[in-house]
Amino acid sequence: MRYDICCIGHITHDRIITPQATAELPGGVTFYFSHGISHLLHEGDNLSYRLIASLGVADMKAVDDIRARGIEVDVVPSRETVFFENKYGDNVNERTQRVLAKADPFTVEALKDVEAQYIVLGTLLADDFSLDVVKSLSSRGTLVVDAQGYLREVRGDKVFPCDWSDKKEFLKYIDILKVNEHEVRDISGETDLLAGARKLLEWGVKEVLLTLGSLGSYVVTRDETIEIPAFAPREVVDATGCGDTYVMSYLYKRVQGCGKKEAATFAAAVSTIKLEHSGPFTGTEAEALARI
Repeated sequence: MRYDICCIGHITHDRIITPQATAELPGGVTFYFSHGISHLLHEGDNLSYRLIASLGVADMKAVDDIRARGIEVDVVPSRETVFFENKYGDNVNERTQRVLAKADPFTVEALKDVEAQYIVLGTLLADDFSLDVVKSLSSRGTLVVDAQGYLREVRGDKVFPCDWSDKKEFLKYIDILKVNEHEVRDISGETDLLAGARKLLEWGVKEVLLTLGSLGSYVVTRDETIEIPAFAPREVVDATGCGDTYVMSYLYKRVQGCGKKEAATFAAAVSTIKLEHSGPFTGTEAEALARI
């Protein structure tokens, strides 16, 4: 079956430390993406969504909870679950991170039946999805990748920024690349953010989603640069998963036939609502539209 959206990645065990509190909960791109989209999908919607998740047996309750939301989930077994510790200071745009356990990478064989309009790779660490996996998936849908994992090097239990190995080879096969302000500079070598985004286009990416936290976001293609203002949150509670929520809600609207500007504006509103609460987005489409 060809789905509208298929999201692939590891579900993580996250420890979130903020100045206000410490919490332990599931996480990862796939977790925030799947729970978020479950709240946007309506009874009778034609949008079809599939999650392919990988995690250890001890953490399977996270999968059960997603299935209970009506989401189709296929599990690729892993010996361990990725364990992230994210520590935030007073500035929610900055965090320090530790990796306390790693999961097995995905393989071409495990993903051989994937086919969708949009295939989303929820990268967490550089070896989650090899170049062979990216090549294989690129022929079976519009490939959407979050760059964050390819720029993370684990030394001991600490995460350090690193260059993306073979990035020009990878970018040939990626249709939509999501980056933040630090990632676009690290990948492109450009200090100017939009110049960096355009360099990624020169290297093969068709569309760049550039998120800047409280400063808004951009959608950049070869033909246009669309600036999207951020919506001011009523309260800043937890920034973890906001980037994943942005991509999720952007693709949700694109599948419905919305243009880039409308979809990105919706994504900005949904991300702001998520920022006001811990855990994934639990609002509604109507709530996001009311913000706009």
